[in-house]
Amino acid sequence: MTNTEIKWIKSLVQKKNRDDEKVFLVEGEKMADELRQSGFAIRKIVATKPLPFTIPRLSPDYVSAKTMQQLSLLKTPTPVLAVVEQPVHPPFPAIDRDELLLALDNVQDPGNVGTIIRTADWFGIRHIVCSPDTADCYSPKVVQATMGAIFRVNIYRAALPVFLRQAQLHTIIYGTFLDGENLYKKKLTAGGVIVIGNEGNGISPDVAAEVSSRLLIPSFPEGSARSESLNAAVSAAIVCAAFRRGIRD
Repeated sequence: MTNTEIKWIKSLVQKKNRDDEKVFLVEGEKMADELRQSGFAIRKIVATKPLPFTIPRLSPDYVSAKTMQQLSLLKTPTPVLAVVEQPVHPPFPAIDRDELLLALDNVQDPGNVGTIIRTADWFGIRHIVCSPDTADCYSPKVVQATMGAIFRVNIYRAALPVFLRQAQLHTIIYGTFLDGENLYKKKLTAGGVIVIGNEGNGISPDVAAEVSSRLLIPSFPEGSARSESLNAAVSAAIVCAAFRRGIRD
């Protein structure tokens, strides 16, 4: 690899450069194997040793462990790193009344965003719509936290009030609030949009105005004083699990 190529890959840690190039970084043998099976377009792949799989029409650039350490964003560099093209999606996903979607409203922590994407994948949720101020889903920290789910969940970025107003024509908009109805007592529909709010401030007022069903994740015993709030990714997992329990109108 040339110094120019090394410099280019290192520059992709910056969101502006990723957006300009329409790419993101993937690290690790397991992630690279999932990438290989995903159908995502790979622009470049770098490795320190022969890979245990082949990628059609693309040969790795082999580098020393020292060079990989320069390129890697991990504390312990892995033997493979790939530059991958970001998928192109329409502005909004098509809304199916019986399908479950997630909407992330200013979720800031990359670890939370990555874990939510991984959770969505586990529960068979194919679409996530992110507000413009939600953490970049293609940042290295988010991608790593998804553990490969980024290749199976479609990510959109849109003004949530606009998206939710459109979605309301086809499905129910759910959100979690401290004054909501007990999640475990509420009859839940097969599909809908679940809004996950900001870690500290919850769902923003303009987004809350579009929510048609307010839910509460109750503490135990119900009504008892506990922590001020749940982690955003934990909340998302609890709500997704409740919807997938088979509770239907």
